[in-house]
Amino acid sequence: MAFSLAAYIARRIALNREKTFSRFIIRIAIVATTLSVAVMILATALVNGFQQAVSQKIFSFWGHLHVEVYQPDYAPLSAPPPFPENDSLLRVIRDLPQVASVQPYATQAVIIKSTDDLDGVIFKGVKRDYDWHQLQSYLIAGHLPVFPDSGYADEILISADMAQKLNLRTGDKVVVYFVPGSGQAPRPRVLKISGIYRTGVQEYDHTYIIGDLRLIALMNGWQPDEIGGFEIFLRHVNDMDTVNQLLDKQILPQNLMSVTIRQIYPNIFDWLRLQTTNEWIILVIMVIVAVINMTTAILILILERTHMVAILKAMGMQNRQIQMIFVWHATLIFCTGILLGNIVGLGLAWLQDTTHFFRLPEDVYYIAYAPIAIRFWQVIAIDAGTLLVGVGLLRIPALIIRRIYPVQALRFQ
Repeated sequence: MAFSLAAYIARRIALNREKTFSRFIIRIAIVATTLSVAVMILATALVNGFQQAVSQKIFSFWGHLHVEVYQPDYAPLSAPPPFPENDSLLRVIRDLPQVASVQPYATQAVIIKSTDDLDGVIFKGVKRDYDWHQLQSYLIAGHLPVFPDSGYADEILISADMAQKLNLRTGDKVVVYFVPGSGQAPRPRVLKISGIYRTGVQEYDHTYIIGDLRLIALMNGWQPDEIGGFEIFLRHVNDMDTVNQLLDKQILPQNLMSVTIRQIYPNIFDWLRLQTTNEWIILVIMVIVAVINMTTAILILILERTHMVAILKAMGMQNRQIQMIFVWHATLIFCTGILLGNIVGLGLAWLQDTTHFFRLPEDVYYIAYAPIAIRFWQVIAIDAGTLLVGVGLLRIPALIIRRIYPVQALRFQ
């Protein structure tokens, strides 16, 4: 009964249309809560979208896992020694439920020379049946290389950065010098640029050209069945560490090892994890802002309703019941701000996701616009967390009611 009475009085106060100073303060509190919730929703959506978009670019180019020859002094992205492509091993890896596809590849350090300039890059060789679906979306000019049934493809993909630096276009021919090993003379091959790609990830765009694995095998004198490694694409990124341990401990022979793309590009993934830290800092700051504004509002409400508090005490209402009136009032204000914050935050997120109006320098952030990924469980968690923390802390300023005495309060002006 006391609980419902406190809620009833709180609603009457909240619906009061009198022009008082507290109405102005309440509006400020609602605006502050709205902005805080909207910023928190946008922050989580942006961080989720950013991590998802950048990670997808990295995985699209190199997969989630690499299987290579074991090297005690392993250096990421160095040209690994070749090993025979084992069909039975390949079948076992492909049959894992977490694995989406497995692609053989090889890498070789080369020098690419145009009429105007030259550059040192890495030649990534793939097979004729390579799944180009991942890279197709990054092709901005030309077409994918055409692989003949015999011999090797004389076409390559280069990045837009390389094309600009070397003044090249699709259809141009370049000389690619393969360096098999120390002390051996470079072996040149004339290749044609079939297409130009742009991922936005400088670690790729400044480094890799893509062509036929058979050309690398020919230049290095490998056997026809030898490859540099397997790149493994998973169905879910969360399975990366689990599959990596499974391969190393149970499936791969002793001469092979498995590494995750996170181990190959630790700087990028450390940077992405840092965004989660920034997200939490924003969330904490916004909750503090909302609580401080609401605390100020409830103190002013109590001050303005001092006479009402004194009358209620004189009529026998207990301090706890009076406190609940103002806590209920603050809860109504909080709920209004949270509702408006959801409308503003989700609306701006939808607008950005639809129009991409907020742009980013791609050479710095790996993506040309701020990506959005809304996870509604996080929105619910933000709403519930803001409400629970705010209402819980608002019990503290409500304790001031215990210091209000009816005789003194009725004389208060």
